[in-house]
Amino acid sequence: MDLIRRPRRLRANEAIRSMVRENHVHVKDLIYPMFVMPGQNMRVEVSSMPGVYQYSLDEFVRALQEVVDLGVPAILLFGIPESKDPVGTGAYHDDGIVQKAVRLAKEKFPQLYVITDVCLCEYTDHGHCGLVHEGKILNDPSLELLARTAVSHAQAGADMVAPSDMMDGRVAAIRRALDREGFEDIPVMAYSAKFASGFYGPFREAAGSAPQFGDRRTYQMDPPNGNEAMLETALDVEEGADLIIVKPALSYGDIIYRTKERFGLPVAAYNVSGEYAMIKAAAKQGWIDEQRIVMEALVGMKRAGADLIITYFALDVARWLRL
Repeated sequence: MDLIRRPRRLRANEAIRSMVRENHVHVKDLIYPMFVMPGQNMRVEVSSMPGVYQYSLDEFVRALQEVVDLGVPAILLFGIPESKDPVGTGAYHDDGIVQKAVRLAKEKFPQLYVITDVCLCEYTDHGHCGLVHEGKILNDPSLELLARTAVSHAQAGADMVAPSDMMDGRVAAIRRALDREGFEDIPVMAYSAKFASGFYGPFREAAGSAPQFGDRRTYQMDPPNGNEAMLETALDVEEGADLIIVKPALSYGDIIYRTKERFGLPVAAYNVSGEYAMIKAAAKQGWIDEQRIVMEALVGMKRAGADLIITYFALDVARWLRL
């Protein structure tokens, strides 16, 4: 008798489906991005990102309590400075907003893993990720300032630094500076495959980092290029990157897969602001089931090869996983 293969036997009910499920999203996979700013008693919702806030330091501590209570193990910090200048002084000042937030977070919640974004765009008055001269973004002169920023974050108590600027040679510059200052144990999570994407719009509102002229296509990668992403990642690995970020995530599953297969390092998928905003907007209209769509998107990132997921949905996911 010819036998019929019946894969549906293992889909018959939730019990068996959960037993044979191949990929899972766990709370320990999540990194929650947060925005800190000067002031007091300030918790400002980002209009294009419902549920995401800019926090003054006192409100930041209150928000961290929920992060810890929900079991989310790590945060990724972005700073909004009180003032900006052409050289992004607030990025590497000892009393910069991120440095203050790191010290506060480690004092109040030492078990929380604190990762800092290392870039200049939030701190420069021109909004670019490096120094600018006559309209050109300068690569090599920017490296020293990026390295100083990373060291200042480590001195404040950061557990990991994450350079997002996409300047050539930044990982090596940061690694050398950290090692020279005695921070050889601080890992570098590099935004290696970071594309010049249309999905970043809401973030620029949240971080106040929109460029004042031009765009970032001379340093962030052209979205059609997968082989270039492999080159960028290979260079960062050679320079000492410990973990790799692929950003954005939803349209770049192939890059997540190729990165994991080729390099074998831990890979973080960044579920970026535009991806978050689209889901929130559609859910508000009643067009989609938010929880189902979010979990499907995140498990897709895990299926592609991501070990970690940086997502603004982290607290929601942590709540859902408790049900």
